[in-house]
Amino acid sequence: MKEETPFRRFVSEFAASKVALFGLAVFTTIALLAIFASVIAPQNPYDLAQLDIMDGRLPPGTKSATGYTFLLGTDDQGRDMFSGMLYGLRISLAVGVGSALFAAVVGTSLGLFAAFLGGRADTAIMRLVDLQLSFPSILVALMILAVLGKGVMNVVMALVIVEWAYYARNVRATAMVERQREYIEAAECLALPRWRVVFRHLLPNCLPPLIVIATQQVARAIALEATLSFLGLGVPITEPSLGLLIANGYQYMLSGKYWISFYPGITLLVTIVSINLVGDQLRDVLNPRLKR
Repeated sequence: MKEETPFRRFVSEFAASKVALFGLAVFTTIALLAIFASVIAPQNPYDLAQLDIMDGRLPPGTKSATGYTFLLGTDDQGRDMFSGMLYGLRISLAVGVGSALFAAVVGTSLGLFAAFLGGRADTAIMRLVDLQLSFPSILVALMILAVLGKGVMNVVMALVIVEWAYYARNVRATAMVERQREYIEAAECLALPRWRVVFRHLLPNCLPPLIVIATQQVARAIALEATLSFLGLGVPITEPSLGLLIANGYQYMLSGKYWISFYPGITLLVTIVSINLVGDQLRDVLNPRLKR
C-alpha cells in the first residue's frame, strides 16, 4: 500500500466537498472561456468593422441582416452580448488575478521582514498596514484612479495598493509564530544568510494561509474592479470589463432592455461565487481549526 503524500491528502480532503468541486468546475470553465475568447466568440466586439449601429439593443434570439442570431441580444453599440461578455471576462479575470498576485508579492515580503526583523522595522510596517486598513478600500481605489486616470494597468496598480496590507498583516501573524520554532533557531545558529532563512525556511510554512487569502482576494479584486468600472473610473470603453458592460446597460433597464446589464451581472456573480466556494474549502482544508 502506497504511503499517502501530503498532496494526495490535500486533494482527497478538498474533493470531499462536492460544492467546492462544483465551484472549481464552474471557475475553470469561466477561465477557459475567457482565455479562448478570441476563438469562441462569434464577433470581435473591438472591431468596428464588425459592428452595425442598426443592430443596437436587439433582444435575445434576434437575427441580424446577415443571418447571424444574437443569442443574448446586443448592446447599444450593436455588439453581440455573448462576445462582449467573453472578452469582458478576460479583462476582469486578468485584473483580478494580476492584482492579487502583485499584492501577494508585496504584502508577503513586507510581512515576512516585519516578523523576522522586528523592532523599528516591524513597527513602521505595521503602522503603515494599520493606516491602509483604516480607510475603505473602494475610497482609496477611487482616489488613486482619480489621479492616475482610466486604464487596465492603473486599475491593477490601485488594487495592489488597496490589497497588499491584508497579505502583510496575515503573513506577519503566521510568521511571528513560526519565528519561534526550533528550525528557525537552528538556521540562525548555522549563520545562514537572512534572505535564505526568510524565503527558504520561513516562507514555505506561511503558504497555507497565504493561499486562502489570495483566493479570496481574487474574488474581491474582481468585485472592486467591476465597481470602479461601473462608476466610470475603471477600464476604458475600448477594453470593457463585466462591470463596464453592466454600466452600459443600466440606463436601459427601465425601458425593458434588461439583457444588456442582466447577463454580464449574472456572469460576474457566478464568477465571484465560484471563487469563494473554492476559497472556503481551501480554508477548511489548510486550517482545520476554522472548519465549520
